[in-house]
This record gives sequence, structure tokens and C-alpha cells, in this order.
Amino acid sequence: MQAQSMALSSSHPLAGTIAAWMWLLPVLPLLGFVINGALCLRARARVGPADPDMVHGEHDASVAASEHSSHDSHVAPPFRSLVSLIGPGVMLLSFLLAAAMFFAMRGVDMSTPFIQRYWSWMPVGDLKVDFAFQLDQLSMVMVLIITGVGTLIHVFSVGYMRDDPGYARFFAYLNLFVFFMLLLVLGANYPILFVGWEGVGLCSYLLIGFWFLDKANADAGKKAFIVNRIGDVGVLIAMFLIFANLGTLDFTGVAASAGSMPFGGALVTTICLFLFLGCTGKSAQLPLYVWLPDAMAGPTPVSALIHAATMVTAGVYLIVRSSFLFSMSPVACITVSVVGAITALFAATIAIKQWDIKKVLAYSTISQLGYMFVGVGVGAYSAGIFHLATHAFFKALLFLGAGSVIYAMHAAYHHSGSHEDAQDMRNMGGMRKSMPVTWVLMWIATLAISGIPPFAGFFSKDSILGSVYEHADNSVLGGATWLGMSGHTVLLAVYAIGLAAAFLTAVYMTRMMLYTFHGTSRASDDEQKHMHEAPWVMTGPLVVLGALSLFGGWLNLPAITSFLGPVGGLDHWLDPVVGSATRAITNGVALETAHSTEAALIGAAIVIAVLGIAVAFLALKPSSLVPKAQSPAEHGFEKVLADKYYVDEAYDAAIVRPTYELSRNVLWRGLDAGIIDNLFVNGSAALARGLGWLGARAQTGSTGVYAWAIVIGAIVVLSAFSFR
Repeated sequence: MQAQSMALSSSHPLAGTIAAWMWLLPVLPLLGFVINGALCLRARARVGPADPDMVHGEHDASVAASEHSSHDSHVAPPFRSLVSLIGPGVMLLSFLLAAAMFFAMRGVDMSTPFIQRYWSWMPVGDLKVDFAFQLDQLSMVMVLIITGVGTLIHVFSVGYMRDDPGYARFFAYLNLFVFFMLLLVLGANYPILFVGWEGVGLCSYLLIGFWFLDKANADAGKKAFIVNRIGDVGVLIAMFLIFANLGTLDFTGVAASAGSMPFGGALVTTICLFLFLGCTGKSAQLPLYVWLPDAMAGPTPVSALIHAATMVTAGVYLIVRSSFLFSMSPVACITVSVVGAITALFAATIAIKQWDIKKVLAYSTISQLGYMFVGVGVGAYSAGIFHLATHAFFKALLFLGAGSVIYAMHAAYHHSGSHEDAQDMRNMGGMRKSMPVTWVLMWIATLAISGIPPFAGFFSKDSILGSVYEHADNSVLGGATWLGMSGHTVLLAVYAIGLAAAFLTAVYMTRMMLYTFHGTSRASDDEQKHMHEAPWVMTGPLVVLGALSLFGGWLNLPAITSFLGPVGGLDHWLDPVVGSATRAITNGVALETAHSTEAALIGAAIVIAVLGIAVAFLALKPSSLVPKAQSPAEHGFEKVLADKYYVDEAYDAAIVRPTYELSRNVLWRGLDAGIIDNLFVNGSAALARGLGWLGARAQTGSTGVYAWAIVIGAIVVLSAFSFR
């Protein structure tokens, strides 16, 4: 198989082109991590009492615990200029290299992936795993998103983190994050994907808890790490089952051998459900979503990178990459779509009553990921990737825009000496006057995520909802059963839930914009004077993302909008990768929606979005809002939403505390301290001391005592032989 793979690689149309340098895509950010990490270590080195860093060491440690220490510190971080060049520079080079590969791919036959084997990684018995990269249409889309949006986030970070004492460490972690994500999407087999999968989990821990001196930040990082480990067990079990039954872990090998498993059988369904368990952790779906809102403890650029371009999209990518398995299990597909739909609605309801601007966007991400899983769950793999791409554009814009707002709020509070919460929307208001560019750009992103045409989110969200509606009647899913219910009925319910979530999305996003930018400012007059647009190193990336959020929908125009340009561009691009799996779900034919039906579905989606925005404008009164310190406590169902349905508290009561008590009282005090320490360790020591004491008492030094001992011993021995 290795020889065949190498022969195919050398004869591939991309052999000898720029694509042969695909190994450099992840190596560039890895190089950035190594250099920036070395600079970080060099900056923190202590050469003796004369080291000038000693003067600021205690100060740096204290301010590092706060997100916006950059606004309170006047000491420039060491090597700032060099780090500012290396961090975004390696990302830009990686993006340019990816763009060159994309254009090289467009001119050749890409019916088969381009696989490059670098070395034999795990040759153990029947297990043959090569360290190899695979370049195809799906990995190319992911690489462009990761490097493109990632570059913009790195540039934004130059301004946002410019005075943070951990500046070099931050960019080292950020570069490492991108390295592992590129490893995840370029890997040619499940083990390499899993290395990247675990790597982004590690980096999320490092970046979420970046200001680790604050216990809340450190706890948030640990929470993300632990919750993701729960899901990762599912991916491991799925890999064990795949190898045990198919004898390979290469994507091409698994795809070729998958047909040997019975369609809809227990084996393929079990494999898919275990893979999806990993996805629920990495992509924050029910019930493992709880880590993602707490991830807001990290710097805002981290939130943008995790939520928009990297980690949380890994689960969607895994399902699309494994589409040849999921298309064989209707039960698993319906499960994915149902969980995605419920998550989308559940998270949207929580977002309605959040006051922290970043928490609103965090629950928004969970909800939008639910949409992606709805799409890939019904077999509309291209639609799911389409929404992944547009979401990367407008969610990165929303998070970085929120970062600019928080940056301005902290600058104002720094001058006034206030210690109010700079992320609470109740302390904002009227910021369109001081930040008009950010206001316009964030409205573009808000309209995009709400599904208003012609913005990007409208096309991708409508593509998913339309696919669900069509698959209810024209797919093997509609004829299947799920927990005793008709697949047709379940998918129609998923469609209805999707519409409800779309309505709530428009409501909570409009609410965020109204409370942040409209009405009167709830800051003091002195504070308002110091609120202004962020530097252009931060605002520039927002402008680029604004253009992508506006025109990104042209990547995959529906047939009804053919007057705008070529339709189905992304569908055609991804067809060599997911086309056969998509058609396996639609009974071997490509679905073509009637124009009248498509128009009705589009009309319903637009009405829902417009209605949500209208309800928010009519029901919310920004001018009547008071600052956080003066706000009354929520009551009733509003408090339930504000407290996130008490899910964290329920997990704590049902899982965390019982596990802690079991570990403390049974495993530690009972088993470890009680049996192992007291009985075995201390008990054996006491026994040895007792025997030693008896031996010491017997050593009297008296010849008569010794003689009597010999006589008694002899009598005992003779008696034993005499009375047998």
C-alpha cells in the first residue's frame, strides 16, 4: 500500500508544483512558535540582581492577571517589534503559500487527493501509519480559512496586546495553535488528525488561561481541557474500531474499505456515534458545550481564533472528512442533525439574556455550530462547510469588533480611574458616535449572522435550512426511523427548530448592537471623551472581514440567484471529496429544488430574520437601560436564562462533587491513606518494629536464659516428631 501511495503521489498532476511544499504550511507557524518562544524565555531570563527586568518583575506578575493590563502598563514588552514581525509574518507567508496552491489546484484534475508521505511513523505489526499530508478540495478550503482569518487575527493582536508583559508568549501560543490546526486538516490519516486534535486542545488550555495568575482564568483553561478530554475518548474508540474492522486508518483506505460494512449496521453506526462524541466536545455541542462560554476568560483575539477559524470547527471538519462513514448510517446522521438543532435553539435562548458582550458571542458560536451540524447531519456536507466559511468571516469580525469596543472602554476607564466591567453592555451605549467605523462593520456582521440578504450568512444558513427541508422527503433519512419516530417527521422538526433559532439569532444580535452602540451613553462625560476607534492595526482587519462578510455568500450562490454569477461554486469544488457520500444519502441522485419551493424557503428565512430584528427594535429600549451597578436583579425565567439554565450547577452537583467526594473519601482516605498507607506501609513498618522489639527483649546476655531456650526448643521439636 505504501509503494502504491508513493507511485500515485509521483504521478499526481500536482506533483512537481507548488503543492509539493505543503509541508511548509504548518512548519511556518511552528517556526514562529519556536522563535517567539525563545524570545519569551530570553526576556524572562534572570541573569542576576543587575538584570533590569528585576525592576518590573513583581509589577509584571500582578498586571498579567488582568485582560487589559496592556492599558495600565507603560513598560513595553521585550522584543515587541521583532515578535510583531514574526507572529503575523509567518501566518501571512503560510496564507500566500496556501493561495498559490489553490490556484495550482484549479488548473489540474483533482479527482483524487494529492498525498505526500514523509516517513513511516508507526510500523507495528499490522498497523502501518505513515506521517503523510493529504491535499484535496476540503483541506484546501480549511487551510485558506485558517491561514487567512488567522492572519487577520494575528495582525489585530499586535495592537490589542501591544503592552502586555506576556506579548512574546502570547504570539508563541497563537502560532502553535495554528500549527496544530493545520496539522489536523492536512493529515492523511486519523492518527495525524488526532495529534492536531489534541494539540489545539492543549493550546486552548494555554490561551484561555493565558492570564493564569487570576484563578478564574486558570480554572476556565482547565475546564476546557478536561471537557474536551471526555469527547476525545470517543475519537480514540472510533479509531480502534476502524482499524480492528478495516485494517487501516488512512482516509483513502477507510473510504475504499467502508463498503465492506453493512449499510446502516450496528458497527458503522457505533463508529460514527463515537466520532460524533468527540465532535460534541471539540465543537461545543450538547452536552459538552459548557467549556466554550468560559473560554471568554482568554484575550479577545483568542476568542476570535478559537470560535471563528480553528478549534470549534474541527468537529464539523471531522464529520465531513468521514462522510463516507456517516453516509452509511442514517441513525447517526439523524442524531447529528437533532443534536445540532437542539443545541442551536438552546444556546440562542441563553444568548438573549447575557450582558457580557463576549458571552453573547460565545453562545452565538455554539448556536451557529449547531447549524453546521444540522447541515452535515442531513448529508449536505457542502452546505455545512459553506456556513463554516461564512461564519469564520462574520464571527471573527464580531469578536474583533467587540475587542475594539472593550479596548475603548478600558482606555476610558483607565483615564477616569473607574473599575467598572468594561465588557458589560449595560455600561456601554451610544458608542456609534465615538466608534463609527466599528459600528458599521459590526452591523454588517450582525446582518450576516441574522440571515439578511445579500450578506454572507443569508446564503449559507438558507442552504442548510433548504437542505433539511428537501432531505425530509428525498433521502434515505426521511425513510429511516430514529428512536421509533419517522425520519421524515424528525427532519421537519429539525427544520422548524432551525427557523426558531434563526429568529432568536436576529433578536439577540440586534439586542447586542442596540445596547452597545445605540441610545445614550451610560459612561460619564469624562469617560466618553477618551472613547475612540482602535488603531488601524486593529481596525484594518475588521474592514477586510467586513468585506468578506458582505460578499462571502458568492462562494456558493443558489440556483435562484444565477443572475448574480456562477451558482454552486463551493458545491462543485467539494464534489470530488463529498459528492459520492452526498448522493448516497439522496438515493444516488443530486437533489434539484424547484424554483418555487426554493423561493418559498428563502422567503420564509428572510421573513424570520426581519421579524427577529423588528421585534428587538420594538421591544428593547436602550435609552431606559441603566449601568450594571444600578441594574435590578433578574427574576423568574429571565434569571433562569441569565444563569444559563443552571447547567453548570447541575453538572457540579451530579458529577463534579460526587466524583470529588468519591476521590477524597473512598479513593484517598479509604484506599490510599487507609489501606495502602496505614495497613500496608505503616502496618508493615509497625510489624517490623514489633518483631524487632521482641528480638531485642530476647537478647538478655544471660547464659542460663539461652540454655533454657535451647532446651525448650529441643523439647518442642522432639514433641512435634513424637506426636505425629
